[in-house]
Amino acid sequence: MMEEMYGKTDDNQSFGDMVADYMEKGFLDNIVSMFKADRDACSLIVRLIRDERMRVRIGAIALVEELVALPWRDELADMLLPLLEDESPLVRGDAAYCFGIIGGDSHIEHLSKLKGDAVKDVSEAATEAIESIMNEKKL
Repeated sequence: MMEEMYGKTDDNQSFGDMVADYMEKGFLDNIVSMFKADRDACSLIVRLIRDERMRVRIGAIALVEELVALPWRDELADMLLPLLEDESPLVRGDAAYCFGIIGGDSHIEHLSKLKGDAVKDVSEAATEAIESIMNEKKL
């Protein structure tokens, strides 16, 4: 739906490339509005978290924070599961952090596998995400 609304950019970049480029330029508010209007767009978050540009990855996490109250929160979290096994420790750590924001009980088992990650930041992110999920249950 969003691709139909916004089409392709002039130089034939894919819609995902366009969103990542906008994210890098700091247009988070516009992107949040688009994602809230089109649940199918949430699948792009996986791509944004894998992006090599730090500003795009940070923006993707901020986007997850903005989408936490949406009714498809669990679906969004499930889309992120493959990122926990990504070869990049940055991606694994960012994904674990996102699960601390939107994850639920069903994600704790997946996060637990990262507690033994060879990269300390990843294991710490997974531990903190589990704690966050457990603390949310207490509320």
